[in-house]
Amino acid sequence: MNNNIVRWVVLIPVAAFVTVSLFVLMMTLIADEFKPQDKLENASFEINPKVEDIKVIQRETQIDKVKKVVTPPPPPTIERAKSDKPSEPIASLEGAIPEFEAPKIDRSNFKIAVSDRDAQPLVRIPPIMPTRAEKSGHCKVRFDVSPEGQPFNVTATYCTQSLFERSSTKSVQKWKYNPKIVDGRAVSRTGVESKITFKLTDERGRIIPE
Repeated sequence: MNNNIVRWVVLIPVAAFVTVSLFVLMMTLIADEFKPQDKLENASFEINPKVEDIKVIQRETQIDKVKKVVTPPPPPTIERAKSDKPSEPIASLEGAIPEFEAPKIDRSNFKIAVSDRDAQPLVRIPPIMPTRAEKSGHCKVRFDVSPEGQPFNVTATYCTQSLFERSSTKSVQKWKYNPKIVDGRAVSRTGVESKITFKLTDERGRIIPE
C-alpha cells in the first residue's frame, strides 16, 4: 500500500509538468502569424523544340587503280631419262615332271612310332592369396596326373603356414598336363611334385618376406 502511494506522489507532478509543457508549445506555434509565400513566376517551356540540323562530314576516300599483274612463265620441264625395254625374252619353264612309281607300303608292317615322354604342364592357374596372410610363404604339393592330363590325389606335403594349404591344393586341381606317353599310349603319372609360392606385398609394392 505504501509503495502505491509513493508511486502516485512521484508520477502526478511529472505528468502535470509534461502536460503544461505541451500546452505552452502549442500556444507558441499558434501565436505566430501566417505569412503566405510569394507566387512563383510563370514557367514556360516548349512542347516541340526545334532541333538544329547536324551536318554530317563525309570523308572522301580515293581508291588506287588496280595494277595489272603479269603471270610468270611456267617452270621449264625437265626431261626424264627413259629406261630401255628389256631385250631378253622372259624365262619360261621347259620340260615336264618326270614320271616315277610311288613306293608300295605294306600296311601290316607299317607302324607310327611315338617316342615316350613324361607328363608336361600346359596350364597352371596361380593360387589365390588367403585374406588372413600377413607375410609371404610357399607350399610343396604332390599329385598324380591322369591319362587325360588332369591332376588328382593332390596333397600338400609341406607349407610354411597352414593357411596356404587349401589354396595350393585348389590351384593344382585346376592345372592341365600333357599326359605321360609309354609305347604310344597315354598312361597315368604318379608322384609329381611342385612348389607353390605366395608373394605378399605391402602398400609400397615391396614383397614381405616369409
